[in-house]
Amino acid sequence: MSWKPLRVLTPRSILPASAVMLVLAAGAAAHANKPVPFGDRVAGPGDAGATPVNSESLSSADLDLRVGPGLEAFHKQTGEQAWSYRREGAEALYLAMAGDNAIVVWDDGMVTSVRPGDHEVRWHRAVPGLADWLRGDGEPGADKRTDAQRKALAKQRAAAALHTVQRDGSPWLALVTPNLTMGLRDADGDLRYNDRPSGNCVYDPLRTVHTDYAVLIPRTCANSAGQPVSGGITGYRLDSNGWAMSTGPAVSAKVLDRSRVEITDGPIVPPKVYDTKAAAPETACGSLDAPFAAVRPQGGCVDPAADPATPTAPQTPAGADAAPGAPADTDAPAGDQPDAQPQ
Repeated sequence: MSWKPLRVLTPRSILPASAVMLVLAAGAAAHANKPVPFGDRVAGPGDAGATPVNSESLSSADLDLRVGPGLEAFHKQTGEQAWSYRREGAEALYLAMAGDNAIVVWDDGMVTSVRPGDHEVRWHRAVPGLADWLRGDGEPGADKRTDAQRKALAKQRAAAALHTVQRDGSPWLALVTPNLTMGLRDADGDLRYNDRPSGNCVYDPLRTVHTDYAVLIPRTCANSAGQPVSGGITGYRLDSNGWAMSTGPAVSAKVLDRSRVEITDGPIVPPKVYDTKAAAPETACGSLDAPFAAVRPQGGCVDPAADPATPTAPQTPAGADAAPGAPADTDAPAGDQPDAQPQ
């Protein structure tokens, strides 16, 4: 840059107008020849350009969505192809729904969201380290895998990496790899959190589970010799703080319903049930904390003071005769019956 004031610049230092026009024209040509971002290509049947459709007349419920080599959509009523979404140089491995939107994991580590009704690609997000983990290069025995085994492994890991949380009215998704987990809001693909396991620990995507409220990711920690010595489970939510639990290295989680997960930590420690909606564990029956529990076991607890061997006399309305041999009314749980009146 010249240090002279603008008023004393010589004509030789000023860019000619023709050169300016040449630069602008070259820039416009380069922009026109710029490849489609992320290699996206949405086409109709026979590679024809996909015609925009009215989202009110077509939805994900009207379409059969499949993956491979891209995201393919077929009309459920006729079986005819509606459109296809493909990315140049990439292959779709796994599909999951987040509300009405389709989330696709690609073999190059990209994750995309597509609205099936009008086949709009809503957002893209690259996940660091995902492509390497999907391929499994450098792992023991990797050089002996056949092409079919490599593809099967990549699809299995893609399914383990993506977890969609349907949280009422505001779905989100988590991406899990051994060394990183990310939480994305489906509305716009915004990154809401990212976390790495501490120390000599790694996440285990293959043991990861999710409910309609949270994602639970087991982790394993190793000593200097590489032997697993401890573990844990980390729970992630998008609307509140997560939580962590120390466990053994072989802990497992099993989804019971939309919110509850059973956590098993070996043959000695009794299984625990964690409510991901309340973000609290269920308090076991008979515990001293039971009267103050934030989450009680479904079905309630049996009153230990009640003797199940002692039959309860049936209640009969005033003026009505009880039927001979009528069974006692046991529909109401213990504790809901009125106290006996003193005689």
